[in-house]
Amino acid sequence: MRKILILFALVIGLGTSVFVLAQEQSSAPSAPSSLDAQGIKAYLLGPGDILDVRVFGQSDLNSVVEIDSDGNISSLPFLEAPIRAQCRSDKEVQQDIAKAYGKYIRNPQVSVRISDRKSRQPATISGAVKNPMQVTMLRKVRLHELVTKAGGWSERASGTIQIMHTEPEMCPGPQPIFQAAAAKVSVDNFGIMVFKISDLKAGKEEADPFIRPGDIVIVTEAEPVYVTGSVIAARELPLRNDLTLGRAIAMVGGPQRLAKTNEVHIYRQKDGVVGQEDLKYNYDAIKKGKAPDVLLKPYDIVDVRESGLLTGKGFGDMFTNIFKSSVSLVTQRGIIY
Repeated sequence: MRKILILFALVIGLGTSVFVLAQEQSSAPSAPSSLDAQGIKAYLLGPGDILDVRVFGQSDLNSVVEIDSDGNISSLPFLEAPIRAQCRSDKEVQQDIAKAYGKYIRNPQVSVRISDRKSRQPATISGAVKNPMQVTMLRKVRLHELVTKAGGWSERASGTIQIMHTEPEMCPGPQPIFQAAAAKVSVDNFGIMVFKISDLKAGKEEADPFIRPGDIVIVTEAEPVYVTGSVIAARELPLRNDLTLGRAIAMVGGPQRLAKTNEVHIYRQKDGVVGQEDLKYNYDAIKKGKAPDVLLKPYDIVDVRESGLLTGKGFGDMFTNIFKSSVSLVTQRGIIY
């Protein structure tokens, strides 16, 4: 009797555990679908797609066919006329195949299944994104979705996105895919479009076009400027968002103690001329708001030099260091062991 009670308790406990596990699984959030897996129900067929066609009760009519380069199915058994497939759904094609076989079979029951989707070339996104990649799109995808799929912008994103077509649009919609852009170079169905990242972030529809299969999307990388000399952390900076001299020096940690901040040099490449132009600016005046800040240009070299020992700052720092050394020396001699 005792063994029966123990067995009964185990069965009840196991049933409770299974119920709790099922409850936990049903309440867990579903994993987000990937970009590639969305919109399959609205998928429109194209050349290269593979279809599995079956006619129930007529095994000799079953076949696996590929949509040809003209967008037709032309290899179905006993059918002389091709079936149009490009830019149509599998259900529409299924109805046409059933109608065609209806001339030979009474009420044919036909099923059409897409076994392989090969008609869309992947779009490529590269440049200043965190994860450059190729993305296969089974539905219409906007630019912001592609950028999100690539992990978003990197710190070197400069402010523009270039989109280049490599193939004509297979199934054009009623409205143009690309709206007005900041800049445009177009030849027939192919061309390059340039959009601003700031417009895309602001949610402007004209800056968020649909991406075609085969498109090449390049998020442009910022051209560099270089901050060197007597600063905390001299380094290269990406030139973006109207970078100024004051902001550039702040981004590298600011000037060092002996920096000659009243005369900062910017070495700038002259257009069409060999050599650099030496421009001088008063960083102290800029910082105090007494002089306008200076916009930097690509490949500028910002050189913050050190003050000489004969300047007031140089003398002050020299005597301060001497005094500190003297105090340290006296303190060491006064220690009692």
